[in-house]
Amino acid sequence: MRLAPPKILIPGLIAIAIFMTGDGFELTFLSKYLVSLGFAATQASTVITAYGLMAALSGWASGVLAETFGVRRIMLIGAGLWVFLHLLFVGAAIPSGIYPLILVIYACRGLAYPLFIYSFVVYITQKVAPASRASAMGWFWTAYSIGVGCLGSWIPARTINFIGERGTLWFSLAWTITGGLLCLLFVGRGEPQPKRGDLGDTLRQLSVGVTILGTNREVALTAIVRVICNLSLYGFPVIMPLYLTTAGYGEEWFTMPQWMTIWGIQFAVTVFGNLFWGWIGDRYGWMRQMRWYGCWFCAAATLGFYYVPQFLGGNMIALGAAAVLLGMGVTAFVPMAAVFPALAPEHRGAAISANNLASGLTTFVGPGLVTLLLPHIGVAGVCWTYTALYLLGSLITVFIHPDQPGFDRNGRRLPETADRPVAEVAA
Repeated sequence: MRLAPPKILIPGLIAIAIFMTGDGFELTFLSKYLVSLGFAATQASTVITAYGLMAALSGWASGVLAETFGVRRIMLIGAGLWVFLHLLFVGAAIPSGIYPLILVIYACRGLAYPLFIYSFVVYITQKVAPASRASAMGWFWTAYSIGVGCLGSWIPARTINFIGERGTLWFSLAWTITGGLLCLLFVGRGEPQPKRGDLGDTLRQLSVGVTILGTNREVALTAIVRVICNLSLYGFPVIMPLYLTTAGYGEEWFTMPQWMTIWGIQFAVTVFGNLFWGWIGDRYGWMRQMRWYGCWFCAAATLGFYYVPQFLGGNMIALGAAAVLLGMGVTAFVPMAAVFPALAPEHRGAAISANNLASGLTTFVGPGLVTLLLPHIGVAGVCWTYTALYLLGSLITVFIHPDQPGFDRNGRRLPETADRPVAEVAA
């Protein structure tokens, strides 16, 4: 598991990396692009916030839908929906200049990518033993990071100078369509289709994904930490292009390609970090690494993104170091998808849905805080708010005790398993 992902996951991981490359193209420039079209910064952040809200709803539903109708089918529905709505967004909404149309269509597109990627999380829980799921999720998030972060940042950083923002948005279709085709041809072929329940059964399962937050306190606390852990990851692409490259909210310390390259560095680090922390978490405890490394690294890096330009100006190396720290902090939360089902093994599908709901909510809360706070407390206030929430998340982890194979409820390695591989312990 350290050297390669399980073979059965490889086609899906490749499909996710390619699909999320296209999905990530606009992540680093959409807010500034909308401002350049004449919209206010708060309008741009509202568009991305609405997108995050739809992603949260879709993430919540994806786990149960995948278990009910099949992983492959739901992934393909997500890919098709993405392509259709992106065509409307780039071909009709943006040229129209009508803000409500841009807002609605882009928000609806947020329903698509969670169906594609989070359905695959169900596949991982079906095919990988519990003791190795953190490592497997490390590979999942590595594929995600290669796509949405590395290629999704570095490619548009180069294409924008030649074909512009809108041309780059058109180019993203080549990647998402290719990812969808790979899913169609190679993911889950020959797998027996799950037995479908009626609509009432599906709705009841979906409701459990929410009600479990009220009936299982530790799942609820974990969901709060899950929302907190990616605030900067989704909030910074909204606020940092304005802060780092314009004189309106900061200074012109960096060019847009430089900012996109720095953000790509952060995601390049996550490629290593996802594998590293997945391996560490399975062997030394899931919660410990999230508490001390995930929360505190993210808190320090968040302040670094604000204060490095203030004191050092356009220093690419210094801001790149903050990006490295953020990448290592974000990836320390990679065991999250293993923690949720471990806290509610009798309701695995509902626990996964709760995880996906919280994961989607962070794409809403991150930019949402920008929308709410930026006009009142500025960029500095937003960054300090993120930092305070990361420190709160560190405290909350103290009260979460998943049943991790080979560990006691307090996250200490059992003496009789200390010298044995985790996979052997699970067996």
